Amino acid sequence: MHVAIYSRTLKPKDVPYIQEVFDTMHRLGMQPYVHGAYFEHIANQIGFKSPIDVFEDYDDLVRQEVDAVVSLGGDGTILDTVTLVRDSGVPIMGINLGRLGFLATIGKERIPEAFQALEQNAYIIDRRSLLHLDSNLPLFTDAPYALNDFTILKRDTSSMITVNAYINGEYLNSYWADGIIMATPTGSTGYSLSCGGPIIFPDSGNFVITPVAPHNLTVRPIVISDDAVVSFEVEGRVNSFLCTLDSRFEAITTKHQIAIRKENFTVNLIRLHDTNFMSTIREKLSWGLDRRN
Repeated sequence: MHVAIYSRTLKPKDVPYIQEVFDTMHRLGMQPYVHGAYFEHIANQIGFKSPIDVFEDYDDLVRQEVDAVVSLGGDGTILDTVTLVRDSGVPIMGINLGRLGFLATIGKERIPEAFQALEQNAYIIDRRSLLHLDSNLPLFTDAPYALNDFTILKRDTSSMITVNAYINGEYLNSYWADGIIMATPTGSTGYSLSCGGPIIFPDSGNFVITPVAPHNLTVRPIVISDDAVVSFEVEGRVNSFLCTLDSRFEAITTKHQIAIRKENFTVNLIRLHDTNFMSTIREKLSWGLDRRN
């Protein structure tokens, strides 16, 4: 079984867990492919019991016929992994070495169990929808999609900006705010939630549009069908704004006309049989727990 390993960096406190990852893979007879930049971080700190091959990008993953990608870190690391996997269909298993872990749901104490499940195909695939960005000017040309969210935010001023929004070509609203978020169901538990947006179940077939600090307090988050095309134009006292797809960002101007729609492929996330979306939000948000004492 060919398994790719991706992470951003190696923290000293995580060395024992990373060592356990490679020891477990060796014991199960898995062939590891490690992302090149990450391998440079771990080469002198991890003992390898079998040869290590290195991959660099999407083309390498496809060429080497990888069976799964293991993301070692938090939710941000999984978002990075999505830009490597793209439309290949290779499933992603997230081992949580970070903090919250809405996407990286497998705890580091379950590393042997997780790889055993991977080797035996004893897991569940969650197919998560993505956003796709189209623009009249070049923008995110390498990976114009997002698993969590798309945002337009003010950049070089403390003043509000104006974001004009249209759904299927029909005018929706002009948002006077610090910015606007358009999130997938997966992203509904991220930035959108912190700005007052609702939690949406992953298979609900919706998007949520959430303003960031709106000037008009009657403007609230709205939920729309994911078969809609939402277009945006931005105005402000300056001519430079921030546009993001997940953790990636680029500068835009008033000349940009942006349209967001559902991507035509999904991302496959691996979860173990004893977890699901409801158990994850209960755990991460401390629902159903009496904290009064």
